[in-house]
Amino acid sequence: MIEQRKSRRYQIRLPLRIVRRGTAPFSAQGETCNLSSRGVLFASNCEIPVGERIEYVIQWPCADKREGPRDLYCLGSVLRVTADPEKATFLIAATLDRYAFTRLSE
Repeated sequence: MIEQRKSRRYQIRLPLRIVRRGTAPFSAQGETCNLSSRGVLFASNCEIPVGERIEYVIQWPCADKREGPRDLYCLGSVLRVTADPEKATFLIAATLDRYAFTRLSE
């Protein structure tokens, strides 16, 4: 099988929050499975329809422990949803269309 992805994926597990679906506020938790410059695969206990626009936040660690972690705010669309019945979760692939780093609020 030939790899068709245009961006390298990095296996990284970080906490993730979904904060908006479409134009409506929303709240769900998850964890990233892998990440690239174009998208993310994450596990969550909620199912989100394919095509749905989402806003999600990844808690990004900071190398300088004095500064603490940062939030990576992301906007994207759900591309694929796969149920994982053994873990009672969904694997959700989403685009990474826009993003911005911010400091966590204290």
